[in-house]
Amino acid sequence: MSETKPFGNGAKFYNMTMVVAEDGRVLVLDRIKTDWPGLTFPGGRVEKGESFAASAIREIYEETGLTVSSVLPCGTVHWADKETGHRYIEFLYKATDFKGEISAGTSEGKVFWMNPDDLKSSARLSPNFDLYLPVFFGEFTELFFEWDGKSWDGVPQYF
Repeated sequence: MSETKPFGNGAKFYNMTMVVAEDGRVLVLDRIKTDWPGLTFPGGRVEKGESFAASAIREIYEETGLTVSSVLPCGTVHWADKETGHRYIEFLYKATDFKGEISAGTSEGKVFWMNPDDLKSSARLSPNFDLYLPVFFGEFTELFFEWDGKSWDGVPQYF
């Protein structure tokens, strides 16, 4: 994930949304940026003064070209720095009500529809994204990691 300055309490807030078509396919971003490359869902940083849901709707539009009228919460992923206590908190959403045609892609990467089973078994997932999928698909509502503040690996804890 890109480096951003934490909010006053040492937390960084992000969002990610699983956009689901009527036929059950999900909208996937083949992210090309080096900080989190591979297959993932649209998402990004919550801007100062922006609600979590509004940030998700904005990110979907910016990365896919689709206009989403609402998002439904799926759960939360958060990482806690063992030394500083800083938090990286990601709000996960699902969207089924959208308009428009997907874009050919942006500086983030190419977007396309994919069968969920094909996504789950893909060898091209972004780092740790496989750990997010049980939350998106309703098996859990929270994923928590403790981390060392440098690498994004840790022991996942689901709730």
